[in-house]
Amino acid sequence: MRYLLPLVVGAALTVGLAAPAHAAGNEWTVDASGHAVTWGGAPRIGLVDLGSHRLARPANAVTAAVTGDGVVDVRGQRPDGQWTEWFQAPATLPVTTSTVQARVVLTSGKASRVTVSAYTAPAAAEDVSAMAAGRSYRVYATREGLVGGTTANGHTIRSRDHFVALPSRRGLAPNNSGSYSVQVCASNGRCEWAPVWDVGPWNTKDDYWNPSTTREMWKDLPQGKPEAQAAYENNYNGGKDQFGREVANPAGIDLADGTFWDGLKLSTNSWVTVTYLWTGSGPVGTVRTSAANGTVNVRSGANSSTAQVGLAANYAQVRVTCQLTGESVTGTQGTSNIWYRIASGKHVAKAYVAGVSGATSC
Repeated sequence: MRYLLPLVVGAALTVGLAAPAHAAGNEWTVDASGHAVTWGGAPRIGLVDLGSHRLARPANAVTAAVTGDGVVDVRGQRPDGQWTEWFQAPATLPVTTSTVQARVVLTSGKASRVTVSAYTAPAAAEDVSAMAAGRSYRVYATREGLVGGTTANGHTIRSRDHFVALPSRRGLAPNNSGSYSVQVCASNGRCEWAPVWDVGPWNTKDDYWNPSTTREMWKDLPQGKPEAQAAYENNYNGGKDQFGREVANPAGIDLADGTFWDGLKLSTNSWVTVTYLWTGSGPVGTVRTSAANGTVNVRSGANSSTAQVGLAANYAQVRVTCQLTGESVTGTQGTSNIWYRIASGKHVAKAYVAGVSGATSC
C-alpha cells in the first residue's frame, strides 16, 4: 500500500494540436501546450511527453527552460539502444548520446514553450558496479492495492494488476511500456518481471539503487538502502520521509495486487530481491501477451510441462542470458521452439517475447 499524499485520480487532457519541435543544432523548442497531459499518482503529477530529438552533435549534458509550470526530465539513448534513467534538467547524463528525449513534469497549471539544449560537459566518474543482469538489492515490498486509481504514468489500476512502484520517477516508464522494468523474486523462489508504472512508496526522489554520486537525495545512505528503510530501522531523518511523515514500514517497492498475489504468491508484506533491469546490459526483449491476466508463464525449463516458477507481465522487459531449443509454442510473436533463459532456472517462450537480438545458445 502506498503511504503517499492523498490520491487524486486524473485523466489524459489534450490541449490543442501537437506542434513540431524546431531544431537548431543542439537546441530545440517544443510547444508543450500542444501535447497531451497525463495526470495521476499521489502526490498528483502530470506528464507531457515531448518526444525524442536527434542531436546534430553527440552530447552528454542537457539544460531546459520552461515557460509556465513544471520542470523538465531528460534521458539519453545508450549505444545498445536502451535509455538511461530520467534526470531533471539541468543534468549530466551517464552517457554521451546522439538522441535525447524530454518530458515536462507538472504539479499544477500547464507549460507552454519548452527550450532544450544539449552540450558536452566533463563526465562524472564511470560507475562500473552493475553486472550484465543489472543492480540487485534486497528490499521490503508492500502491496499497493488502489484498484481504480491512477498511477503516476496515467495507468488505471485494474484488479490483480501487474506492475510495480519505485520511490523515484527516474525509473518511471510510460504507460504501456516496459522501458524500465524490474525482476522481483521472493524467498519462495518465485519471480515476476514487471514494468515500473508508479512512484512510491513513501518518497518520490529516492533512487536508492544508484551510487551516491548520482543518487538524487539521501546521498549519505549506502547504495541499495531505501530512505524509508533507514528511517524505520535507524531513525534516519528523524524517522520521517521527504514529506516529513512518520515512516511506518521500511518499504522500498510497492507491488500491484497481481504481482503480489499471483506472480510471487505472497500473503503478507515481505522482503524480496529486486533487480533493476535497465541498469544491466546485453540482449533484452519485451513481453507481449493477449492473455486476460496480462502475463506469460515463466517455467523452470524449456517446456510448458515444467514447473511454473513465476510470471512475466505484458510490456515488461526481460534480460536474456541465453537461448535454447525446447517445446514448440505459438504465441503473439508466432510459432517457435526457442526459449529464453531470463534468470537461473527461469525460462520464457520466444513466442511471447519481441525484439531480442544477439542472444547466444545456452
